[in-house]
Amino acid sequence: MSGEGVDALNGLGTGLSRRNCLVAAASLAAPSAWLVAPTAAHAGGQLEEPLMDSVRTALSSAIANQAPPEPEFFTTDTRLHYVRWLAAMSDRLRRRKPEWEVRRDFLQTVWYESKRAGLDVSLVLGLIQVESGFRKFAVSSVGARGYMQVMPFWTRVIGDGDAGKLFHMQTNLRFGCVILRHYIDRERGDLFMALGRYNGSRGRPPYPNAVFGAQRSWEYVDRPAAG
Repeated sequence: MSGEGVDALNGLGTGLSRRNCLVAAASLAAPSAWLVAPTAAHAGGQLEEPLMDSVRTALSSAIANQAPPEPEFFTTDTRLHYVRWLAAMSDRLRRRKPEWEVRRDFLQTVWYESKRAGLDVSLVLGLIQVESGFRKFAVSSVGARGYMQVMPFWTRVIGDGDAGKLFHMQTNLRFGCVILRHYIDRERGDLFMALGRYNGSRGRPPYPNAVFGAQRSWEYVDRPAAG
């Protein structure tokens, strides 16, 4: 992993301001050639690999700060953009999560953790759709847990070892986003390869294609009301 990647991961810890969390999301466009139905692949699991001490420290720092996912906005425009996004995503998620409070808390946390890790929110929502179908307590055949199907070994490698916490919404989303950011950095920005690594199927197309396909359902174009 490059020094820039380690620096970026260190930035996910206490040195990252909330303002930067909200405005510094990376632009992660998916080539249309990779778009297929999200049912084309099945969730797998990340593979445990040796990590350099610097990477382990950076990842541990990135998941350590358990600040509540409450977005703060410094302009009226950014606040209104978030409100419009939340309303649009809530409508799309209503069938899977009928209760408004549950949808709001989930979407707010996805927004916060995605921005914090420099990820496109639609990509994270697409990954969650493929991995768990938005089921908080999903467990895969290989033991991956929760919304983002995080493998339990990560809690030992970069956490406190309590795999049960992966069923806590913010903890699961925090781990999943940090791990995905790590894989993207490791693959030098290649989303196709990074998603394959996240799924334990690096280099094979079904899983990345499924996520890119699902991502389309969560893309958002802001259209402010005419003044």
